[in-house]
Amino acid sequence: MHFTVAEAPAAGEPAAGIASLRDTAYEAIKLRIITCAYRPGEYLNEAQVSGAIGIGRTPVHQAIERLMLEGMVEVIPRKGVIVRPLSLREVLEIIDVRIVNESYGARLAARHADDGEIAAMDAMLVRADAAVGRRDVEQLMLVDRDFHFALARAARNEVLSAILHRLHERSLRFWFISLDPPEHHRGVQAEHADLLAAIRAHDEDAAERTVRAHIESFRRNVSRVL
Repeated sequence: MHFTVAEAPAAGEPAAGIASLRDTAYEAIKLRIITCAYRPGEYLNEAQVSGAIGIGRTPVHQAIERLMLEGMVEVIPRKGVIVRPLSLREVLEIIDVRIVNESYGARLAARHADDGEIAAMDAMLVRADAAVGRRDVEQLMLVDRDFHFALARAARNEVLSAILHRLHERSLRFWFISLDPPEHHRGVQAEHADLLAAIRAHDEDAAERTVRAHIESFRRNVSRVL
């Protein structure tokens, strides 16, 4: 199908309302992509997506354009928009870049994280433990995302935080596919606990070592299933 340029807001429709709906549509579509409800290689029909998430076509169109920029969907000429297929090469490249940037971010977080940030990350691990107990893979993935975003914010470098945010978002589909077995969930939680212990101790070297080991574990899991 063909995606046309999004129409302008209707007369009297607040721009802020359009932006809010666009963001809601973006999060809803992205979650479906990450959890493979919209499968790799699947064509996305704008009208069908709009009906499925209960949001009008203008914000849905804008959300899909944003997902194109982020590399989660792509345009196939004369055919339409598809969910970007899974690629081992892509995720390995993402992992290489994550190791460089997250290692530095972990060092900065160990240096700068305050008590409130550490307590917030500790609470995330408690939520994650509960999700492991329920075998709630989707919730565990979302808490994992929150934990890594909190770690990036604690680094006190907005440019680095934005880079890490983007890299982690692009990793989530592969996380969802590669970390399905319960023993992997428990392993991820143990790695997060070790990382938080290093942050709490403000031990920059330990934080870097731990986050490197965590990402290398992810690499092994992904390489096994793709």
